[in-house]
Amino acid sequence: MRRWLSVVPIIIVPLFFVARAAELDGLPIPDTLQVDGKMLHLNGFGLRTYSILDLHIYVASLYLEHPSNNPDEIIRSPETKLMTVKFERGISADRARNAWRENLENNCLAPCHLDPEDVERFLSLVPAMHAGDNYDLIFRHNGATVTVNGQEIGTFYKRQFAEVMLATFIGPNTKLPGLRQALLRGHS
Repeated sequence: MRRWLSVVPIIIVPLFFVARAAELDGLPIPDTLQVDGKMLHLNGFGLRTYSILDLHIYVASLYLEHPSNNPDEIIRSPETKLMTVKFERGISADRARNAWRENLENNCLAPCHLDPEDVERFLSLVPAMHAGDNYDLIFRHNGATVTVNGQEIGTFYKRQFAEVMLATFIGPNTKLPGLRQALLRGHS
């Protein structure tokens, strides 16, 4: 029940689509996006499915200033990064929060320590998601911003917290190894 979703909040601060686009599950995936005046390149994209029924939950795309297939370098890089999550199926706030809680715990490896107040603040901001909703995370050198459908829901100014958020998608302990591989595969 609580392992079916690993979500990372994403903030869409002035973005626009340029160049040609890939497509997955009928959703266009731009090759490049501009965030904070920086051109980000599609690193990889994939589909999050659930259960043996192969239910499509969301399409996630990872954008980087400099594409890479090295998850540690990506996570620790001070460069701007964007994780976009387009929901194809709804999820309750409780299920999303439980998935986030579990994935944050699994990806905060010693000597990592997340402030419990930061975790609870973040979880309290995680909303129910509906088919068609966009959940975006913008990672900057000093933290991460989360947006839902273009509206900022929170900014977290601790770099370690932001790194663990991104690790829930591409870190070694992600519960989504297939999605991890797709996000790290590179795109040209």
